[in-house]
Amino acid sequence: MEYTLDIEIKLPRNEVVAKFDSEENIQHWQKGFVSMEHLSGEKGKTGATSKLTYKMGKKEIEMIETITLLDLPEAMHLTFDAKNVYNIQENYFEELPNGNTKWISKNEFKFAGFMKLMGFLMPGAFKKQSYSYMEDFKAFAEEGKSVLDNN
Repeated sequence: MEYTLDIEIKLPRNEVVAKFDSEENIQHWQKGFVSMEHLSGEKGKTGATSKLTYKMGKKEIEMIETITLLDLPEAMHLTFDAKNVYNIQENYFEELPNGNTKWISKNEFKFAGFMKLMGFLMPGAFKKQSYSYMEDFKAFAEEGKSVLDNN
């Protein structure tokens, strides 16, 4: 399953990228984020891997994040490998003539096991979750609103 989403953020690209590329900021725009543990490679560089933990309802979900391309401020590509779900995400940050930034996120999901059925039956849920993260990032970047304030 593949889809592309975009959102305009009312900040210059260098500010958007600095907030996006900050490990400390993840908790403020990704609901359910618990922790990030560096595993291998040079932290924050192409090839680096980290274990991400999220709380979704009563479940804890772990995934391995790999930075596959780091070409900031233009692009950052990542993969996320979780149980029965593999996500390839390409993020692009485009400077707009009005001084704002367009964040374009291209996503490809590959499923195995039970998740194949979920991907088939509920493809909109993945797209909706991705866009929710984008909206929460926009609110955090522009207004300093944190998803932690809603807990």
